[in-house]
Amino acid sequence: MKVSDFDYQLPPELIAQTPTEPRDHCRLMILHRADSSIEHRHFYDIIDYLSPGDILVFNDSRVIPARLFGKRESGGKIEILLLRRLDDGLWETLVRPGRKVKLGTKLEIRDESTEGNQSVVIAEVLDQSEAGIRFIRFSDERLLEKLGEVPLPPYIHTPLTEPERYQTVYARVKGSAAAPTAGLHFTPQLLKKLEQRGIYLAFVTLHLGLDSFRPVRVDDPRQHPIHKECGELSPEVALMLSQAKKKGQRIIAVGTSTVRLLEAVAKSQKGSELQPFSGWVDLFILPGYQFRVVDTLITNFHLPCSTLIMLVSAFAGREFIFRAYEEAMRLNYRFYSFGDAMLVL
Repeated sequence: MKVSDFDYQLPPELIAQTPTEPRDHCRLMILHRADSSIEHRHFYDIIDYLSPGDILVFNDSRVIPARLFGKRESGGKIEILLLRRLDDGLWETLVRPGRKVKLGTKLEIRDESTEGNQSVVIAEVLDQSEAGIRFIRFSDERLLEKLGEVPLPPYIHTPLTEPERYQTVYARVKGSAAAPTAGLHFTPQLLKKLEQRGIYLAFVTLHLGLDSFRPVRVDDPRQHPIHKECGELSPEVALMLSQAKKKGQRIIAVGTSTVRLLEAVAKSQKGSELQPFSGWVDLFILPGYQFRVVDTLITNFHLPCSTLIMLVSAFAGREFIFRAYEEAMRLNYRFYSFGDAMLVL
């Protein structure tokens, strides 16, 4: 297995720069694993493929204003991306330009939108890793939300007029540096229709971090160091899913982050029943993986050579996924975070 096995060439004009309005009017590709057939619908049609008793599992993590702008003591401008909180005031971050930010460097983050009594935070670089991660302590962590902005992926160049559009409608627990984008297509009205049909909604939390931004740079994906992300599975949802598996109900994961959390919990525990979980998740799912929990997947179209396209290839088969991607490009589907969706049955 090579990383190049998961590469493809995407015309730049197919990278969605703005979200579809309304949310649930994006296109939806249906992949039937049983006979390798493909259908083309809209996202609001997803209800036609779900049945009473199915359980939709959502990641309710909320994107934080993780993008900060400041300057070095020498006056050079810098950008900080918050990845995960380690302790009071201490964060794991990415810094650009990183080569000029050494250990001990102090950075100043200032609210430039106001005059007079400006909010100022001093950020000190305490350590760094070989992967280019900086460990930074902030003088006043409470001001970061005010000073930061929600980070969009680097391939989106059109400014987002409504920051809430990069949040799911059910986003609740602050902590992600990127949105769990498969959930962006759901509207409150669609969620209500699903519940009225007898479909259960369950919520877990996994805060997305570095691997949503970092490409796989090794030839063998099994040598890629996966980044740890903080997740939680409540006792109530663990019990619901365990009982559903016993009854043969389908568990439908909304997004790859939900898959990673559920499968990591199942893999780390003994027995067939899921137990409550709170901690770090670092499961890297590659083709050949045996799924223990997830029966069906809702996802977007992912970047080439990414850990996410490897996960969906493990779930549906690499050949089937790449045939679907070729058809999506031929039919001008919209790709990546603000793009169209896929339902893998």
